[in-house]
Amino acid sequence: MPLPPFSLHIHQLHSNHQLILRRASDPSTQPDCQEKAQVIDNKMAKKQDNKVNPETVEEGQPPAADAPDHKANRSISIADLVMRAFAAIGTLGSAVIMATTNQATQFSQIFQFRAEYSDLPTFMFFVVTNSIVCAYLVLSLALSIFHVIRSKAVITRIILVVFDTVMLALLMAAASAAAAIVYLAHKGNTQANWFAICQQYDSFCGRMSGSLVGSYVATIALVMLIILSTIAISKSN
Repeated sequence: MPLPPFSLHIHQLHSNHQLILRRASDPSTQPDCQEKAQVIDNKMAKKQDNKVNPETVEEGQPPAADAPDHKANRSISIADLVMRAFAAIGTLGSAVIMATTNQATQFSQIFQFRAEYSDLPTFMFFVVTNSIVCAYLVLSLALSIFHVIRSKAVITRIILVVFDTVMLALLMAAASAAAAIVYLAHKGNTQANWFAICQQYDSFCGRMSGSLVGSYVATIALVMLIILSTIAISKSN
């Protein structure tokens, strides 16, 4: 069986080395042979140093070229952590503002009307959804911190992408439905005989509109989180 080129070269160097050592026994050629033997020893050591160690590759030790990707993934993980915190604050604010929205209007000394968020199922769905998404974002901070420490993790990032997508769909549905009701409260619809109520319930409408801001900010943050996680996964592979 023929030897590989690298092994054949090492074998030839070893044979030359043995020949020089035999010649070194002759006093007349001893200095020159010792010098040649030293040169061959240096070449053999250099070849052995340049040879790739397969055990090192199998153990999964990252090469030096992976250092930039490692730093990039770490930066992505830090950005992920910050955006999750902001998204959690946004959904919490939206849920609290909407849940505490109410206003009583006195039309006469006898009639008084009170508007609350619970009067409309759409706003109740909005509060519940924002609460669920906020709880999820707070719990996911643990995995986000883990990714800052272990930036090469892949499976946990895939899990976050799946749940982030589900939460994005829920939050977008709740925010869109609530935005439609708020628009009707401000503008009304004369063709359907739906009258704008914000002239009588200005404080109620103002708080409803404000609660939508935090929800849409969290929606944009979730979109960015999914994109960042996808980039990190691609760099890890």
